Amino acid sequence: MQAADWLMLGTTALLSLFLLQGRLRRWDLWRATVTPLASIIGSGFLVAAPILAHTVGNWAWLAMLVLCALGYWFGSAIRFNIRHLEPLLGDSPARHVLALERAASLALALAYFVSVAYYLNLFAAFGLRLGEVVDPLWIRLLATLVIGALGLIGLLGGLGGLERIELIVVALKLALIGGLLLVLALANVEAWQSDTFVWRAHAHVGSWEGLSILLGLVILVQGFETSRYLGARYDAATRVRSMRLAQGLSTLIYLAFLLLITLQFSNGLPERGSETAVIDLLQPLGRLLAPLLILAALASQLSAAVADMNGAGGLLAEASGRRFRVRLGNLLTALVAIAITWLANLYEIITWASRMFVLYYALQAAQAGLLAWRLQRRWQAASFGAALLLALAVILFATPVEA
Repeated sequence: MQAADWLMLGTTALLSLFLLQGRLRRWDLWRATVTPLASIIGSGFLVAAPILAHTVGNWAWLAMLVLCALGYWFGSAIRFNIRHLEPLLGDSPARHVLALERAASLALALAYFVSVAYYLNLFAAFGLRLGEVVDPLWIRLLATLVIGALGLIGLLGGLGGLERIELIVVALKLALIGGLLLVLALANVEAWQSDTFVWRAHAHVGSWEGLSILLGLVILVQGFETSRYLGARYDAATRVRSMRLAQGLSTLIYLAFLLLITLQFSNGLPERGSETAVIDLLQPLGRLLAPLLILAALASQLSAAVADMNGAGGLLAEASGRRFRVRLGNLLTALVAIAITWLANLYEIITWASRMFVLYYALQAAQAGLLAWRLQRRWQAASFGAALLLALAVILFATPVEA
């Protein structure tokens, strides 16, 4: 094994011990942060580098910074609604408030149903690829088993049952990412010391096409909205803090990864952005990187699916006025995801799921803008209005990415 392999193994082991310690797992703020963090750093983590490299070349890190800033902007509207809108929903809200809330819930529920199926079908595909199995039938069968198992855990254990799985999977994923970042940092230092550190320019797509692709990449930082629907377990202040923490940590991870991996673009870019493309990009650094990255991909898909199932269960419970329990929401999400697995072409439907997520952000921004105007908070109302216009631009002009 190469030195990079030992470095990644050692770093991953040490970070796993730290992230799985009992004190951290029992900390309410961390437990509340895990769900949005798992969803934000889902499959998009490994997809982002090849796609952004093809789109903007060596400015990939800056493009990701812009995307994270946009995600934080949309998140500010949702955090405002957690603090100021949720208390109103418990009384007798105005008709337009209730209509917008129901429309937002419908858009997000549809997006969650598809995303759970999508994530776990990718999970099954990556898992079976280790054994050279690529038959779609076996992929669907394994995906069905995993979705069904998570649905039963969510039914029997509720939010807490899924959260326990999530804490372990997210810890493993973050540990693997930490090891990968250290290996990439070492490669950059060695290139600098040997005077071979060069960020070579690459041809990119045209300006309008590039902009439309970047607009579609907002989906890569999706997931922070899950905090909105964890009210059955956490109070508003904890959810607001946990969303900020999740978005801050994911921004640091994304930026570090893209800054450090840019050196590898010099070896030639893969033909298309996909999870396996980044594995090919990094394989020269070490023999174990490929299987460890596949393990990270599996952890990403599983944790993101669990996070979205958690969000869907909480959303259905809130939308029904708590008449529909979170446990039943988890089971319903699993059943719909299984149906989608067998009836739909996920690589086409995911583009509509992307638009559904952004439609949800648009509706949340509209809610926040109207409420901020009522509360005489003009600057916030203007900010949320601008976020609404941006979301509409994404829906109309973006080229969605299968991520």
